[in-house]
Amino acid sequence: MPMPPDIHTGGCQCGAIRFRITGELRDASICHCRMCQKAFGAYYAPLVSTRGALLEWTRGEPKRFRSSNVVQRGFCGDCGTPLTYEAPDGVAVAAGAFDHPAGLAPWVQYGVEGKLPYVDTLPALPQRRTEQDEAATAFLADVVSCQHPDHDTAAWPPR
Repeated sequence: MPMPPDIHTGGCQCGAIRFRITGELRDASICHCRMCQKAFGAYYAPLVSTRGALLEWTRGEPKRFRSSNVVQRGFCGDCGTPLTYEAPDGVAVAAGAFDHPAGLAPWVQYGVEGKLPYVDTLPALPQRRTEQDEAATAFLADVVSCQHPDHDTAAWPPR
C-alpha cells in the first residue's frame, strides 16, 4: 500500500537505521562542494531538506562526524551509508536513502565552484541496463542482495 504523500520513509543499506519524515518535502538539492563529495564518496551529494517537516528515527540512529565547525554528518555505523547533513538551519537527508527517491527531484545546485568538469556531460555517456552486460552474466546470476528492502520491516535482518 503506498504511503500518504506527506509521509516519507527510508534508511541505510543494511537496515540498522530507518527514518520517517512527516510533512511536505519541497527543497531537494545537489551539492558539489568538496566536503560533500568526500562525505558521499561521489561526484556530488543529493540532499533533501526536512525543514518544516518532522524527522523521526524509527530504528537505530546515525553516528555523526563533525565535518566542519558548524556541520555534522550522520551515517550508519554498520554499513557506512551517508544519511544526513546537519547544520544550524536544519537537517537534510540523503536523497538515495529514501525508499522512493524518484519524487524528490532537485531544483538547485550548490557549491558549483567544486563541480567536477565532466558532471554535466554524464547524461551523454552510453547507457546500458545491468542485464545487458554479457561479461557479467555468470557473476550476476549468483548475486543475492543483503540490502534492506525499500519499505519498513518489523525486524532486520530477517530471522
